[in-house]
Amino acid sequence: MRMLKIIGKDTSINVRKVLWTCLELGQPFEREDWHEGHAGLNPNKLAPVLVDEGFVLWESNTICRYLCNRYGEQGAAALLPPGVRDRASVEQWMDWQATDLNTAWRHAFMALVRKHPAYQDPAQVEASIAAWNRHIGILDAQLRATGAYAAGSAFTLADVVLGLSVNRWMMTPMDKPDLRHVAAYVERLGERPGFREFGRNGIA
Repeated sequence: MRMLKIIGKDTSINVRKVLWTCLELGQPFEREDWHEGHAGLNPNKLAPVLVDEGFVLWESNTICRYLCNRYGEQGAAALLPPGVRDRASVEQWMDWQATDLNTAWRHAFMALVRKHPAYQDPAQVEASIAAWNRHIGILDAQLRATGAYAAGSAFTLADVVLGLSVNRWMMTPMDKPDLRHVAAYVERLGERPGFREFGRNGIA
């Protein structure tokens, strides 16, 4: 079985979603930290970067999709289902995570966890907390509707990217609403070795 190379620190939320995907797929990999020698692999000079037999790919959700398409099983148990509508539902929640949800949490997380001096305006922090909680509330409503996972009754790639985001929300020290469907979701994810190793591992 071929060995993939994943470039990026294993504390990065975006690197960890790739590592978790590899674990779900049973795909071996080697990981190395990003350094300036890797700058030519990604014009944005950001991690993660995947190298697969000379093929170079960046953008974490795109890497996860690629891994599923290249190494994942097909059928009902697929992380990225083969059916057009089922796959669209998974990718819808992945794209929502990468755009709406990430935009909502950025200011609050950078202020409260990273303690970044550029993100200390109290009004913007409060607005970001409110937006973050509202978006997690959207996910809570979806989980109430499905009774299990983001895109339906089965675990999919959407739950890899969203599981890490929910873990970040839960670990950030701020006021949060009591969202029982999200809480139950985290407990379900906790049954998976990949989430325990790369998600609920003490790292936001």
